[in-house]
Amino acid sequence: MSRLGRYVVAWGVVAFSLAVPSSAGEEAAKQAEEVRVENIQVRLSDAGPVVLLRVGSKAVPIFVDALVAQGIQNALVGEKSPRPLTHDLMKTILEALDAKVSRVLITEKGSTFYGALTVVAGNAPRVFDSRSSDAIALAIHFKAPILLEPRLVEAFGVELPEPRGKQL
Repeated sequence: MSRLGRYVVAWGVVAFSLAVPSSAGEEAAKQAEEVRVENIQVRLSDAGPVVLLRVGSKAVPIFVDALVAQGIQNALVGEKSPRPLTHDLMKTILEALDAKVSRVLITEKGSTFYGALTVVAGNAPRVFDSRSSDAIALAIHFKAPILLEPRLVEAFGVELPEPRGKQL
């Protein structure tokens, strides 16, 4: 088992999860080449906070800093910080401009994860390059689908045991 795999199996502090709802307007051809994230969890580990993007019995771990983990966790459970975090601010700005995040695609180049953030304003979709963690947080805020390149699940996916009991 890889070092990364041992970390994922050893984690188990608290998991927050949300099933990402489907979006009817996605193009079928594009989705055929991408894998939809079924569940998102934020966990603590010896190596720091990690976001697990679950697809089937595997999860792709994305290590994030504590503030980003807090923002994603807040979005998952519907809590607000006393002061808006960056993701909260971006959501407020996009909504004020009648724009929304319609989807996120997570890719990888040279061992760095990237997020392709699709924002729709009016009828014009635009794709923005972003950190994967920022894209994930905004997708959760807008209940937009999060997609992965299938090779990421194969290359970085770690088998996770089925949860025992109820997750908090």
